[in-house]
Amino acid sequence: MPLERRGFGRRFRSNAPKPVKVGEEYDVEITETGSKGDGIARIKNFVVFVPGSKKGDKKHIKIKEVRNKFAVGEIIEPSETPVEGE
Repeated sequence: MPLERRGFGRRFRSNAPKPVKVGEEYDVEITETGSKGDGIARIKNFVVFVPGSKKGDKKHIKIKEVRNKFAVGEIIEPSETPVEGE
């Protein structure tokens, strides 16, 4: 009988549909900084790395790449508009 591994917390399964797609644009707030210095935003609890940003920034980004557990976005222009809700 195979063992089933169960995790705790809200993590995305690799086969679950992603809430973002390449080419989509979002207004986000950078809430964290990654270990390599990239800003981290979350869209529907999905991690998006935003190079060239820092914690507290509000940016308009475009999704460049989507992987199983995260996405990478690029800054389009500084944004002062309200952040999209989750």
